[in-house]
Amino acid sequence: MKEAMFWEKGDGKTVQCHLCGHHCIIKEGKRGICGVRENQEGKLYSLVYGKIASVAIDPIEKKPLYHFKPRSKVLSFGTVGCNFRCTFCQNASLSCSSPDSPYLNDLTVDELVKKALDFDGVAWTYNEPAIDFEFSYDVSKKYKEEGGGYVVYVTNGFIENEPLEKISPYLDAMNIDIKSMSDRFYREIVGGKVQKVLDTAVKARELGIHIEVTYLVIPEHNDSEEELREFSIWVVDNLGEDTVTHLSKFHPSYKMKNVPATPSSKMEQARKIAEDVGLNFVYLGNLPADNDTRCPNCRKAIIKRSYFSSGEPNLEDGKCPRCGRDIPITL
Repeated sequence: MKEAMFWEKGDGKTVQCHLCGHHCIIKEGKRGICGVRENQEGKLYSLVYGKIASVAIDPIEKKPLYHFKPRSKVLSFGTVGCNFRCTFCQNASLSCSSPDSPYLNDLTVDELVKKALDFDGVAWTYNEPAIDFEFSYDVSKKYKEEGGGYVVYVTNGFIENEPLEKISPYLDAMNIDIKSMSDRFYREIVGGKVQKVLDTAVKARELGIHIEVTYLVIPEHNDSEEELREFSIWVVDNLGEDTVTHLSKFHPSYKMKNVPATPSSKMEQARKIAEDVGLNFVYLGNLPADNDTRCPNCRKAIIKRSYFSSGEPNLEDGKCPRCGRDIPITL
């Protein structure tokens, strides 16, 4: 347990958290929406500092990040809790779990950094990393100071600007999950507001963080042609036409087990819509698909992929070897 960052005292012994877009007002002895930040005697504490629920060694492509350090190995960490309540959550065993869980393992900052130095980078993932801000910040900062590699957030994007700015010197890449363009969808199915997520994506790009976005295509919920086009246009207009965009196939899970999996035909349609709007690098996730990176100008294969395995990038000084177009890949 550690005193939290980004909060202020309220009336009496209440506190208000300013870590994410909820700005929870928390009474003494109570926790915020995330379930892991608690008011104890008028101070806000993180209950998951140094508490690890899941550890794995992953290819960076699994995050998914396709244009960032291809073929590298990343040490992935997650804890419990989330500031959203997605009814389709695919990691509900972690996001809906409690910091009182006996299955959490304790790790100090130094212990985690020592483990991470054996790999190309660190990824905060599996549950929402922002709610464990204090630990992820301390580890990321120490990891960089000790000569470590890159740091990644796989996030729902509901973080406020001040904490994002604070961790940005130690944060190299983010995959931001944009779940819908509908505020109603966010309000009723996710428990949040879409504009904060969109603002985070723009802010992260301004801070120089490598950004890739993911959109989970859920039948009858966010898969209309109109919404897919609206999403794609927003990415082009606000993040740029070369922004890497992952469209993921939905599989029935958690409280949406009655919703069918996304048909492959719908996934191909979603990709066509995105490409027709002007996005140059669109990939399909959670299904077998052609996900090779190709030059938007001449269609030369730059990176060949099979699931989460990537071949060597075929680049010459960051450009397509055939036509010379810049290819935005961080090597």
